Amino acid sequence: MSRLYTVVSTVPEIAAHFGAEASPELTVPSETVEALPGLVVFEKSGRRLMRQMDWGFPRLTREMRERGDLPGRIGLVADLTNPLWDKLVVQPQYRCLIPLTHFANPNGDPGSKTRSWFSVSDRPMLAWAGFCRNVPDYGPVYAGMTMTANAAVEPYNDRMPVLLEPQDYARWLGCSIRDVIGFQIRPPIAAARMTVLHSDDLWRSGDLPAALQPQMALL
Repeated sequence: MSRLYTVVSTVPEIAAHFGAEASPELTVPSETVEALPGLVVFEKSGRRLMRQMDWGFPRLTREMRERGDLPGRIGLVADLTNPLWDKLVVQPQYRCLIPLTHFANPNGDPGSKTRSWFSVSDRPMLAWAGFCRNVPDYGPVYAGMTMTANAAVEPYNDRMPVLLEPQDYARWLGCSIRDVIGFQIRPPIAAARMTVLHSDDLWRSGDLPAALQPQMALL
């Protein structure tokens, strides 16, 4: 699973889709990579709230600490039994929905890789199954759960986001760990429903594909 996605929408549209309350100061990032802010929907006291958090839980190994390195960020949850996640994923209060419209994977040869973007043709707004928590000394952070890629994504990456249908939202936010595992191991969204948009933008360019620029200009 790549570490780049975008939301081509407005804050009111996203909030309406998820039935969430949004803070007036929120803005939609043009793109999100690990360690940068993204939008997250979570439940608290029976209300759905949308907030901005940083993508990626901090990770500081002993070797990193000895070298004086800053903490790294891990924004993808693949192995639910990993000690980094095993206590987090069982608690429903740490579940969240990550809004997105497109996620990207690198395409091409090393050193000249470009961005290929993936979306679902019949779902303009997508929800990625995620986890969030307020981490001491770092603040609120989130990560997204990944699964085996479908046939549309697999040529570029063997992992993809766990994408939820609207009828799954409430269940994800309150389900048991057994259901969390079920969401991860069930078949991915059908490849036939996906659209792949290739671009000439370099993987590290920071540009959205040209086809999305007119939409962004309307925001």
